[in-house]
Parts: sequence; structure tokens; C-alpha cells
Amino acid sequence: MSPGPIRVLIVDDSQVTRMLLAHLIEQDPSLQVAGAVGRGDQAVAFVQASPPDVVLMDIHMDGMDGFEATRTIMESRPVPIVMCSAVTDVHAVATAFRVYEAGAVALVEKPVGSEHPDHARLARELLQTLRLMSEVKVVRRWARKPLSKPTLQPPAPSYGIEFVAVGASTGGPPALQTLLGGLDKDFPVPIVVVQHISAGFLPGLSEWLGQTTALQVQIAAHGIEARPGHVYLAPDDAHLAVGEKRSLRLERGVPENGLRPAVDHLFHSVARCCGHHAVGILLTGMGRDGARGLQAMHELGATTLVQDKASSVVFGMPGEAVALGAASQVLPLDRIADALLRVVKPHSESRATS
Repeated sequence: MSPGPIRVLIVDDSQVTRMLLAHLIEQDPSLQVAGAVGRGDQAVAFVQASPPDVVLMDIHMDGMDGFEATRTIMESRPVPIVMCSAVTDVHAVATAFRVYEAGAVALVEKPVGSEHPDHARLARELLQTLRLMSEVKVVRRWARKPLSKPTLQPPAPSYGIEFVAVGASTGGPPALQTLLGGLDKDFPVPIVVVQHISAGFLPGLSEWLGQTTALQVQIAAHGIEARPGHVYLAPDDAHLAVGEKRSLRLERGVPENGLRPAVDHLFHSVARCCGHHAVGILLTGMGRDGARGLQAMHELGATTLVQDKASSVVFGMPGEAVALGAASQVLPLDRIADALLRVVKPHSESRATS
């Protein structure tokens, strides 16, 4: 990234939206508008001629849309691309998550006008995302290259794993897709997930993960019994916890680490409920949520897997867990599913060795 302010290219077919986004960006002294264009082909040409530090791209545009423009940029002159989408219906948001398949590094909700009560929050989230994503090294992160077999520590005995608990934040949706995509529909254990995400995006995330992986994905409901091969996402503004007899609990307690749902809340509940009969996985994310909970799981004998720095969009949460000594293994993202299978199905051949 060049010294000085972070250079942002705005791509949106609405002149009013381009003006709003430019105004928001220019309010942040660490950001600078490098340009503003209204079509995908213009974005491709701009990036080729004068690559910005990060692109803020609309999805739906006439001609070359955001998906095609993103794919073209990532194939020719890769730069971090943050996609913008208005939250409408579930299916539209699920479609919006395809931007990760095209190579985008983040999906954010499109800011609304200053008169809207959500204006300040959406603007804050947008600017923070642009700052963070401008530092992502995109070239190798999204490549699907064959890797040599990793040297893994011997897996802990399964002891009859009862739950897999996963936490993620910034960069989490594509990381979750990679992890879940490495598991078969007959995966024998329920998976519970806390993914920090903007309000309104969760149903679309659930549908997208359900469409692109073999597992059954749904938003958790209070009191239901978790079933093997199913993935349960913590809903907006409620802690997710595991109770007796595989039951799921939604709790409205105080935020933890400033967050509700909190990964720590989930991990601590799994530690109490399952002890060493569980696996904890902490993926990419900003902050420290999940590190203490993973440590609690680790101390009770659970297998704890942490995404490594090289494959994380942000190494905040995983890095905190590593610093606490909470990780049984620190692994590249594309090796975590294999390591999980080695623990949950210790007598089965994993995909990496097939």
C-alpha cells in the first residue's frame, strides 16, 4: 500500500450514492477518494491504469455488474475489493454473498442518508472495513492452488465428540464456507457458530452457506435439539449457548467483549457442557472475542484449532488465542476441515490423505 491516505475507488451506477460515499470517505483523514465511476468496465480500466489501495464496488449495475468486474480485476490486476449491498430480502442477500466466490474480501451494507437512524453505524462500519481491507494481501489468499500435505500434530482421541463450536468475525463468511465445504453431509456432530455480521445479513449468509456446502445450515432457535450434520448460526443480538441433551439456548445477557452474540459466550458454554468431548475452532476476525473461551475449552481437554496468520484476513481473534496458549493446532484455513475430520472421525481416511 502506498504511503499517505488509503486511496479508495468508488464504483456505483447511482450518482447520488457516489456522492454520499465520497462524502463519507473524505470525512476520514486516513482515507482518500482516488476516483468514482459508474460502470464495472470503467472500474476495470481505472484499476489497470492507476491501482487504488481498495475498491468499494456496487453489485448491481448495467452492463458489467459487480460480480464480473470483481472477477476481471482479480484475474488481471488484483486489489482488495469491498462489495456494497443494500439489505432487502433473504434471497437477494444470499446472492450478494457470491461476491466472495468472485474474489471480494468483504461485503458491507450500503450506507443510508444522514437522516436515517442507522446512518452513523453503517458509515462507521464502512470506513472501518475499508481501512482493514486495504491491508489484505489478495493475490494468494483467494487462489485455489494445490498445497503439499501439512505436517500435523497427532490428533487427540475423539472420546466421542459431541459438539463443534466455531467463532469468526472479519473475513469469516468465506472462511466458514471453506471450512464447511470440506465436510460431508454425514458429518456426525452438530456445529454451532457465532459469526459477527451486520444486522440483516444473517439469513442471507445462512442460505448462501446452505447452497454452497453439503451441510444443513440454519439460524439457531431457543430450545431445539442440535442434530448431527447441521450447522446452527447464532441469531442477531442474542448469545448462543449449548445446554443439556444437545439443546441450544438463546440468551439475552449483557454483551461480552462489547458483542452479542459473543464467541466467548458460546465457547464457555461448550466447555461447561462438553469438556473434552468438543472441538473449538477460531477463525479470522478483529478483536479478541473467543480467545478466553477457547482457552477454557483447551484447559478442559477439548481439541482447539486456530486459523493461522497467513490465511486470516485479520489475525486479531486467532492471534489472541495463540498468545494465550489456547490452540492445540494453528493451521492454514484450507487444512482445518481435514484436521477436524481427523478428530471427529479418527478411524476414517481424511480428504487430504485420500
